[in-house]
Amino acid sequence: MNDNDTNRLTRLTALLTQLQTKRLLTAAELAARFAVSKRTIYRDIKALEQAGVPVLTEEGKGYTLMEGYRIPPVMFSESEANALITAEQLVLNNKDASFVDDYTRAISKIKSVLVTNTKDKANLLASRILARPNADNSHSSNNLSTLQLALTHFNPVKITYYSPDNSQTTERIIEPFALYTTQGNWLLVALCRLRKDYRAFRLDRIESLSVLPATFEPHPITFEEYFDICRKKCLVPLP
Repeated sequence: MNDNDTNRLTRLTALLTQLQTKRLLTAAELAARFAVSKRTIYRDIKALEQAGVPVLTEEGKGYTLMEGYRIPPVMFSESEANALITAEQLVLNNKDASFVDDYTRAISKIKSVLVTNTKDKANLLASRILARPNADNSHSSNNLSTLQLALTHFNPVKITYYSPDNSQTTERIIEPFALYTTQGNWLLVALCRLRKDYRAFRLDRIESLSVLPATFEPHPITFEEYFDICRKKCLVPLP
């Protein structure tokens, strides 16, 4: 196998992985991602189809994989496995318990597909790496996983929220838009129906929540536009 064949095989494998990560990808996006021409992408897509991969073409929109199709588990290099082990130690100190639980289950599945030699070395590294715990070594919220699902499924959420600024607790219905973390705390950016504006809610101040069965229209703004709004208001983005 010559270098051109090796490069193409590597690109085809990466292309298949990319198609699994997003619902729809255009030839232009793929060409830019792999620094090749769109004609090359067309040939690669045809090669995947001939190999039995169910690539679907949405005319004028791009490519996607047939629903339910999955490639076999990927093989991790030792350096990639080490990066995951290191990230695990950082996640274990996260203040949201649900996030820690979900990541722990996910990393266990990933470890199960590592080859024996890499798995042994990853376990060795896990016993020799430590991230200092947060100040009180405790989890201050347990709602991140629930809010992530509400965000991706466009479900409004009813929350009981405590605001230390005025020492008041209010009930609100919010439409989750985005999540970010700063100084060890998770914040949910959401459209607050009570205030009729976007607010950022600290997860550790949400006393209770329930996801409502309804759905809302996806928000038209981007993360960058939200922060631009905050800067223009010259206010800290808290409710």
